[in-house]
Amino acid sequence: MPPVKRSAALRGRGEEERALRRLLDGARAGSGGALLLVGAPGMGKTALLDLAATHSCPGFRVLRVSGVAAESRLPYAGLHGLLRPIAAAAPALPAAQARALSAALESGSGQDGLALPAAVLSLLAAVAAEQPVLACVDDAHLLDPASREVLSFAARRLADEPVAVVFASRDRCRDLDGLPVRVLEGLDATAVRELSRDLAPDGVAEDLLAALDQIARGNPLALAELIGALTPAQLGGLAAPPAAPPRDGRLWRAHAARLAALPAPTRWLLLLVAADPGVEAGTLIRAAHPACALTALEPAERAGLLRCAGDRYDFPDPAVRAVAYHGASLVDRRAAHRRLAGLLEQSAPREAGRRLRLAWHRAFAFDGPAEDLAAELAGAALEARPGGHPEPYLALEKAAELTRDDAAKAERLAAAARHAWVAGRPQAARSLLAGLRSLTAASDGLRGRVQLLHGSLELLGGETGSAREELLAASAWLLGSHRMLGVRALVRAADASYRAGDNRAFIAIARQAAALRRPDETVATQLMFEYLAGMAATFSGAHQEAAGPLRRVVELAGGVRDPAVLAWACVASMLLGEDDTAHRLSVRAVEAARLRGAASAVPQLLEYAIYPEIWTGRYASVAATAGQGLDLARQTGQLNTAAQHLAWLAITAAVEGDQETCRVRADAAIDLAEAHGLGLAGAVGTWALSYLDLAAGRPAEAANRLLAGRRTSNHVVIRVMSTPHFIEACARTGDRERARTALRVLERWVGSTRSPALRAVVTRCRALLAPPGEAEELFQEALDLHGQAGYGFEGARTSLLYGGALRRERHPGAARTHLHAALETFERYGARLWTEQARAELRASGEPVRPVREATTGQLTAQQLQIARMVADGATNKEVAEQLFLSHRTVEHHLRNIFSRLGIRSRVDLVRLMS
Repeated sequence: MPPVKRSAALRGRGEEERALRRLLDGARAGSGGALLLVGAPGMGKTALLDLAATHSCPGFRVLRVSGVAAESRLPYAGLHGLLRPIAAAAPALPAAQARALSAALESGSGQDGLALPAAVLSLLAAVAAEQPVLACVDDAHLLDPASREVLSFAARRLADEPVAVVFASRDRCRDLDGLPVRVLEGLDATAVRELSRDLAPDGVAEDLLAALDQIARGNPLALAELIGALTPAQLGGLAAPPAAPPRDGRLWRAHAARLAALPAPTRWLLLLVAADPGVEAGTLIRAAHPACALTALEPAERAGLLRCAGDRYDFPDPAVRAVAYHGASLVDRRAAHRRLAGLLEQSAPREAGRRLRLAWHRAFAFDGPAEDLAAELAGAALEARPGGHPEPYLALEKAAELTRDDAAKAERLAAAARHAWVAGRPQAARSLLAGLRSLTAASDGLRGRVQLLHGSLELLGGETGSAREELLAASAWLLGSHRMLGVRALVRAADASYRAGDNRAFIAIARQAAALRRPDETVATQLMFEYLAGMAATFSGAHQEAAGPLRRVVELAGGVRDPAVLAWACVASMLLGEDDTAHRLSVRAVEAARLRGAASAVPQLLEYAIYPEIWTGRYASVAATAGQGLDLARQTGQLNTAAQHLAWLAITAAVEGDQETCRVRADAAIDLAEAHGLGLAGAVGTWALSYLDLAAGRPAEAANRLLAGRRTSNHVVIRVMSTPHFIEACARTGDRERARTALRVLERWVGSTRSPALRAVVTRCRALLAPPGEAEELFQEALDLHGQAGYGFEGARTSLLYGGALRRERHPGAARTHLHAALETFERYGARLWTEQARAELRASGEPVRPVREATTGQLTAQQLQIARMVADGATNKEVAEQLFLSHRTVEHHLRNIFSRLGIRSRVDLVRLMS
C-alpha cells in the first residue's frame, strides 16, 4: 500500500489540548497546577504530553520521565529520572530537605515524613523562580510507588507556583487521588475519518474504515497500525479487513505484555471469553480448569481488561480480545473451542444462535470429519440471524474453507457474501465474492445470485449505469431457476434507473417485466410487477392509469414482510398522495430490517421514510432521519445512499435558512451525484439550493436554478415535488406562462391522489396565478385544506403568501392575522429566513413587530438541539462542523442563537443546563 503518513495533528483531542493550554497559561502567570490523563494504551496520552511540551515553548523548562516496569520496584527511580537534570544546580534547601532529597536520588532510600515531598516541591519552585517548569510523567502506573507518592504530593500544592505537572497513566492510581483528571475515550466518527485521511493520503473507503474501527473503537494507535498494515487487496476491497492489530505493532506488544502478566488460570478463562463473547458466567465456571474458580477473572477485571455485563463477561477493548485469542497457540485455541463445544452440547441447544455457536466451536476444534463439520456449520448459519456470535457470514466462510467439493464450496462462499452484505459488511462481501473467481463449478442459479449481489453492491456504492447492467444480467440468469430473485433483480435494475433519473430505461424494464407475468405469482412477486407498472405509468405522465397498479401495490403490502418490498409499497403510497400510509409502511420496513439484522437495508429504507415527511412538512423528523441514514450509509459503504441523505439534509438547512450549511451539503451531494450517475440526489441537491434562494427572497435565482435543473435532469418525482417552488418563483418574477405550464402537470398528478396536503399546495399555486379578485377565495380554500392536513410548515407558507397578497390589496388588518400565524409557525420551526420575510410583511402592513421571544431547550430546532448536546458533550466547533456537514461559521452562528435563546453566555453554562 502507499506509505502511511504520520498524523501531524491530534484528532479529536481538542478539549484535552485546551485543558493543557489552560494549565500552562496558569503556570506562566504564577498559578500552576497538575493534570492526570487516563486512558488505555494507544489513546494518545504520550502524544498529549508531547503537545504540552510543544505548547510550553518558548519559556518553560521541560522535565520528562516515563515509568518502566523493570524499575517499578526501585524506590525513587522515577524521581531520579525526572529531577536529575536540575538536582545538581539546585539552590540551597533547608538541611533536612537537602538530606532527604540527596538520599532519595543517590541511594534510593527515604524516610517517613514531609522532608522529601517538601524538598521536591521546594526544588521545583526554586527552579521555576527563574523559568516556569513543565514536568511530564508518562506511564505513571509503571512508576515506582514511592516516586509517584512524592510527585503527587508536590503536584497538589502548585497553586502559587509557576509549575505545571502532567501525569499520563493507563488507570487511576490511588497515589494520584486529588488531581484533576481527564479520561481519554475513543475518538468519535469525525475524528476517526480525519485521522484516516492523515494516515493514508489516498484515502480509506468508508466501509473499510468502519470495519477497522470495529477493532480500534476510536483508539488512535490501533487505527494507525491497522491502516499501516493494510494490503493493496484490502484497500481495494478484494480481501477481508484485518481481524486484529498487527503482531509487530506497539499495541499488540502492549496488550500481549498485559495479558502475559496475568496468572495462567486467568489467561485460560480470558481465552474462553475471547473464543465466545456470548459465553455465560455459569458456562465459564464449568469450563474452568479444576484448580481454577471464576475468581481467577478478578486480576483481569482489576487490570481493566475484562468487565462483567449482567451474567456475561466481555472485553471493553476489542483489540484486547483479538490479542487474547490470536496471540494464543493453535493448540490452546483448539482446546478452548473443544471445551466450549462440549459444554454447549451438554445444554442441548435448541435455539438457532446456540446451535450456531456449537457448530462454530466444533469446527474450530476440528472435532470430526471436515465435510461433516462444514455441513453442520453451514446449516446452522443459514438458520441464524445476524448480530450474534459468530456472525452467519463468518460461519459460512469457515464452512466453505472446510469444504472440498468446488460446487458446495462456491454455494457456501456465495451465501457468506450475501449474509455479509445483509449484515452491513460490504468489504467482507466483496472479498468473499473475489474468492469465487477461482471456482469454476457454478450453476446458472449461483451465477445469477452472485451477479445479483454484485449489482446490489454497485447500486448503493458505485455507478448506477453499471449497477443496472449487472442487475439485468442477474435477472437473465435467475428467471428460469429462481423466479422471485429474477424479478427482484429486474426491480433493482429499474431502481438503478430511478436513481439515475433515466425514465426511458425504467419504462423499458417495466415493459420487459410485464411480458413475464404469470397468473400463479406469489404475493411479493405480484407486488413487484404492479410496482413496475405503476411507476412506469407515472413516469409516462399517465397518472390516472398509474393509480390502479399503485393502489394494488399498497393492498398487497399487507401480506408482505420483506423490507425491500415494503419500501416499494411506501413509494406507491407516496405517489397516491397517501402520506400517512407511506409513513406507516416505511416505519414497518425499517423495523422489519432491524429485526432481521439487515443492517445494509436500513440506510436506504430511511430514504423512503423521508418522502412522506417532506410532503407533510415534518422537517425536524427529516433532519433526524437523514442524519441517521447518513451515518449508517457511511458505515456500510453506501456512497449513493449517503449522497441522497446529504441532499435531504440540504433541504432541511434550506428550510431553516442556514445558507452556508445548505450549500455545503448540496454541493457534496451534487458532486457524488455527478461521479456516480445519481440523477435523484443531484435533483434534490439542486432543489435545496433553489429552496434557499426562495427563502432568501431571490425568486429569479430560484426559478433559473430549477429551470436549469429541469433541462439537465429527467427525475420526474423530484421535478413534481419541487414544482410548487418553481411556480412560486415564476409567479414572483412575472413568468406566468411557464408557471401555468408547470401547474397543469402538477394538477394532473395531484388529481389522481386523495391528499388534502397536496391539494392545498396546488390550490395555493392557483391563487398565486389568479387575478386579484379570485386569489383570496383560493388562498382561503388552500388554508382550509392545510387545516385538514395539520397546517404545519406549508400552511404557514400559504399564510405568508396570502398575507402578502392582502397587504398589497390594501387590507392590512386581514393581512396581519395570517402573517402572525405564519410568523409563529416559522419561529417554532427555526426557519429564520422565512421568519424574516414574515416580519418584513408585518412591518409593511404598519404593525410594529414584537421582539423574538426567549426560548427554552424544548423550543430549540432539531439541529440546534443536536449541536447543543454535542457541544455540551465536549465537541469543538470544528468537530461539530465536520460531523454535521456544517461550515465553521454556521456552527458559531447556531451557538450564538442557542446561547441567546437559552439566556446563557458560555459553554460552561450550556453544559450545566444540558446536564
